[in-house]
Amino acid sequence: MNPALTQQKTASAGRRGRWQLILILLVVIGPMLLATAMYQWRFWVPDSRSYHGELLGNGLSRADLGVQGAVETRWQLLVTAPQDCAADCQELVYLARQLQIGLNRDAARASHALAVARPLLPAYDQQLQREYPQLGRYRLDLNAYGKTAGNAAVPQLWIVDPHGNLVLRYDATVKGKAVLNDLRHLLKLSQIG
Repeated sequence: MNPALTQQKTASAGRRGRWQLILILLVVIGPMLLATAMYQWRFWVPDSRSYHGELLGNGLSRADLGVQGAVETRWQLLVTAPQDCAADCQELVYLARQLQIGLNRDAARASHALAVARPLLPAYDQQLQREYPQLGRYRLDLNAYGKTAGNAAVPQLWIVDPHGNLVLRYDATVKGKAVLNDLRHLLKLSQIG
């Protein structure tokens, strides 16, 4: 046996082993480093989204919004009216009820509610009692609402999770189909409520 040839084969095997180790480390650690860099510097992040409202992932709750009252243990379609509950507000209240009905078999997992800062007109109040007996009704603190809500002067529709966290927000021009799709998707993914 030639000692020089054996030494050359051993050195070659050692280099090949180092390259294999480096390759394995790159395969394992590389994706983690890439994901961290993508998160940190916001590159290659997709612009598309699957929801239609404004996503609220900042940990705000119904209490932060200024809604006073018992916390619901189901998903909630909450309409807020910082001013009088005029036509836009009334449309959102109707939409919230229709959305709950539109959930079909999952309708029991959701509720609809109205939070107002001012007392309702007597005629509309009686209509709500007659036509919307399951509508939750809450007081709205305008000081807290003004700090949390984007456009505090107009009625808005909110999706609230069973823990009281604000999930999505919609303005008064929202289409019911878009909200229904978002709510169905949330209920499909959720194990709570």
